[in-house]
Amino acid sequence: MSQAVTAQLPGLPAPPVDTTKIIHILNNTETLTFQTVDDTTQLTIVTGNVKLRQNKTLIYCDSCVLNNRTNLFEAWGNVHINDSDTANIYSNHMRYLGDKKLAYLDGNVRLTDGKGTLTTPDLEYNMETNLGIYTHGGKVVNGKTVLTSREGWYYADLKDVFFKKDVVLKDPAYNIVADSLLYNTVTRNTKFISKTVITDTSGRVIKTKEGYYNQQTGKAEFGSRPEIQDGDLTVIANRMDINDSTKISVAEGNAIVVDKKNGTTILAGVIFRNSQTQAILATRKPLMIIKQNDDSIYVTADTLFSARLTDKFGRDSLMVDSTRDTRMASLNESDSSNRYFEGYRNVRIFNDSLQAVADSMFYSFQDSTFKLYKDPVVWAQESQITGDTIFLYTKNRKADKVEALENGFLVNRMGNEAYNQVKSTRIDGWFLDGNIDSVRANGFAECIYYLQDSDSAYTGVNQSTSDIIDFYFEEKALDRVVFRSAVTGTIWPIRQKSPEEMKLENFRWLEQRRPKSKYELFE
Repeated sequence: MSQAVTAQLPGLPAPPVDTTKIIHILNNTETLTFQTVDDTTQLTIVTGNVKLRQNKTLIYCDSCVLNNRTNLFEAWGNVHINDSDTANIYSNHMRYLGDKKLAYLDGNVRLTDGKGTLTTPDLEYNMETNLGIYTHGGKVVNGKTVLTSREGWYYADLKDVFFKKDVVLKDPAYNIVADSLLYNTVTRNTKFISKTVITDTSGRVIKTKEGYYNQQTGKAEFGSRPEIQDGDLTVIANRMDINDSTKISVAEGNAIVVDKKNGTTILAGVIFRNSQTQAILATRKPLMIIKQNDDSIYVTADTLFSARLTDKFGRDSLMVDSTRDTRMASLNESDSSNRYFEGYRNVRIFNDSLQAVADSMFYSFQDSTFKLYKDPVVWAQESQITGDTIFLYTKNRKADKVEALENGFLVNRMGNEAYNQVKSTRIDGWFLDGNIDSVRANGFAECIYYLQDSDSAYTGVNQSTSDIIDFYFEEKALDRVVFRSAVTGTIWPIRQKSPEEMKLENFRWLEQRRPKSKYELFE
């Protein structure tokens, strides 16, 4: 049997009855008594294993009092609400508005949706919307994940929880601190909607204002220019995608990667990173800046790629070169010198003392060497070097030596279309304070250079060949030429030869390809 508690004013026709609002007292009660308060109000007092039903919601308690006029009841002791199998709620005490289907619970309140469990001092729960609200602190436990906040909205049917004020999420893999966030107890998806700081067990710190992280898939997205601090690496972009399962992350939109250990910064439209191998690939107008005190090196290409030397070559193959044997033997994965980067297509390099272009390049932090391939050109002040392949060695991140291998060609501009020139199988050049100090042309060397008197007036032109020719510069200008063996040549009076005539075969002055400043690298 069950008893329905309803109210009807005397002398008036009975109003239409909303059966979903009727509270039924089910059987198995120990005591059922009635108390009349006035002509319109009667209280029903029930004690002992109380069981009630409103529509599909079941309510259990030790005792309760029902008001037939207001359709309100109050329950005490082992209160339990089973809300259509959507949620189960437990408390010591409850006040329930039957018409509004609102429950106010306090005293060891606990709500569970079958996945997560909320505990809070007091809770407002709406049976119509299946929404629970707490405002005096609450904790949700979902497996090994624990979330706490001062306020919260628990959507039981959606399994969503909106946490607000002093939100803290603790998980074995990471901790999250935020002002507000959304969490789903089934999908274990965390949505970020305010300033949020995420710290994982590796020490990586993520700062974001919007996005999500899914614990089951390990995938995350962050927006509103998030920032990641991962050891010595800082990553910033308009948005980021991270997959902890594959260890691959994508930073997109004005992306920046700063590596404090190597003193480098990468800027690009899109940057891909593997957190396990520490490999980085940058596209959409990428720029790498190799920092130094006064004259940083700027490098661009269609694509830039950076990774560990030991991952690319393996320690054994690196040690085949005996000149690097000792250095490679001491390398380990955490060494700052255990790194390289490559540029593919349209490589352009600029610093104040030296510029270069090539189709592709390889740079090793282990020996601070740029290797330039396919029609490379290097400029230093008024000098230009070309070759099939060029190796540019740097020391303290300044030019130290250059090697032009196969079809080496050095041009030193004098002005008025006059050029000192040397070509040979190989050209080696040495720098001093960023300027060319000396050059050796080795193998079928040819040269044209202008002779000057003490007043710097041109007096003649020397056109010669030799097996080896050495050139020495002083204050950025050619000072002395030494022919080492098998010399043949002619010295022409300056009036007999025009600058247009004095060009070695395959002469090119490629100033139009030269980056004029760091702001013109993409032009």
